[in-house]
Amino acid sequence: MTNGAALLVAALENEGVDRIFGVPGEENLDVLDALRRSRIELILTRHEQSAAFMAATHGRLTGRPGVCLSTLGPGALNLATGAAYAHLGAMPMVLITGQKPIMSSRQARFQIVDVVATMKPLTKVARQIVSAASIPTLVRDAFRVAMEERPGPVHLELPEDIAAEELADPPPLVPPHPVEIPVAQAAALDRAAGMILAAERPLIMLGAAANRPRLAAGLLDFVRRTGIPFFTTQMGKGSVAGGTELYMGTAALSERDHVHVAIDRADLIIAIGHDTVEKPPFLMGPSGPRVIHVGYTPASVEQVFFPHAEVVGDVGPSLRLLADRLDGKLPNAGALLPLRAQILGRILDRAEEGRFPPTPQRIVHDVRQAMPEDGIVALDNGMYKIWFARNYRTRVANTLLLDNALATMGAGLPSAMMAAMLYPQRRVLAVCGDGGFMMNSQEMETAVRLRLNLVVLILDDGAYGMIRWKQAVDSFPDFGMTFGNPDFVRYAEAYGAKGWRIARTEDLVPTLEAAFAAGGVHLVATPVDYTENTRVLVEELRAMVPAQPSA
Repeated sequence: MTNGAALLVAALENEGVDRIFGVPGEENLDVLDALRRSRIELILTRHEQSAAFMAATHGRLTGRPGVCLSTLGPGALNLATGAAYAHLGAMPMVLITGQKPIMSSRQARFQIVDVVATMKPLTKVARQIVSAASIPTLVRDAFRVAMEERPGPVHLELPEDIAAEELADPPPLVPPHPVEIPVAQAAALDRAAGMILAAERPLIMLGAAANRPRLAAGLLDFVRRTGIPFFTTQMGKGSVAGGTELYMGTAALSERDHVHVAIDRADLIIAIGHDTVEKPPFLMGPSGPRVIHVGYTPASVEQVFFPHAEVVGDVGPSLRLLADRLDGKLPNAGALLPLRAQILGRILDRAEEGRFPPTPQRIVHDVRQAMPEDGIVALDNGMYKIWFARNYRTRVANTLLLDNALATMGAGLPSAMMAAMLYPQRRVLAVCGDGGFMMNSQEMETAVRLRLNLVVLILDDGAYGMIRWKQAVDSFPDFGMTFGNPDFVRYAEAYGAKGWRIARTEDLVPTLEAAFAAGGVHLVATPVDYTENTRVLVEELRAMVPAQPSA
């Protein structure tokens, strides 16, 4: 005899799940007991939102769905932000929530909300399990849907009585099998090749979907074989390993960023893996460059993105076939390369400025000095993300984790924790603003309990800096964006971590080195000076806005 909960856990083991993140409740007790007897490790978090961020980051880094667990009602609703994070960010994830029994109603409507209806717009599929016998097929389908393009979250609700349902003759598990994606059609490849051969100033753009774990080698091969320079969106950053000398920069803004010197001169942009959930890296118009969309799925047509041709199919093999048509036939491939030195030179501006508090450019520079090529930096969301996206040079794929889709605060620390679990021998650094860090700072206890090797860098400006900047851009008075912070050193120590405070700009690199060398969980707090950078960005953004006609 087995019950529904044991069958669920067996189905998860069948999918290769080795960790589940979450905060169980009364309605999960059968599942919890089945986990106790399984090979799956339960990672108990201090908030369900963090569990979802960790599961999503597992999907992002491995291509295999991470799994998170919560109870009904309030616990399930706390997963909603993480579901949206995975949905917009195309991260495969499976969310499992509990529910009161559906065959009886001994507690009436206590804690009951319609979680399945809530999750439907935030997931690819949301289902309630109404029969224990259906669990193997529902779990297999959940993982299939979560992984297929476009990846994302899938929600399963397991009511308490279905979890406890006894099965004398349980159904067999459904074995996973590989699914190959078709490559692009020959006609599409020929059309794209013709446009590229005719281009005088081609440029490659690598978007969010270019960062799929399985795609790194294919992208590098295509870039090297064509010799066409490339830039990235924020979430496409790091998709091609360093050393090609073809990287032109990252678009941290939609217009007038350093890399737009090249974008604005291109007559053809090959957009590989662009996902329009991401903030636009450039704005298409009637007189702009022609655009080829290369993706696993057809392009989403938007006001600022409407490609002129599409290559749809498994991106790696399709790019190989496209490169076969272009090899040795692109005399204009490097036409925009002379702009590279100018763009990268502007990125380095003020990177070694010694004033205190340090500028964001100096912080990015120093973080790069402390991180080896395979070190992973996980960003939260805040003002500093612009400079990390623009200035941080990646040399290994998937080593700068940032969110430019939902762009939620609070994800940086849990994402870094997941990276530290997956890659315990690599340096992992969370970079958080003081506002974003405090949204899930309780997970410091989880990191210490799990004995992770993790350094958390907090940029302390006592404000919600990004919104404060937008307030200035729109000429609103400075109001309602500042707050007080705890003593971060003592805060870290209260969790059993080691706390550090930066008092001189030149101390940041040696402090990070010392923290990494010591191992364990460390929190490093540094003030940051956004003043001059904010002024420049405000002037740049105001220059983008057309003047309003007078009355």
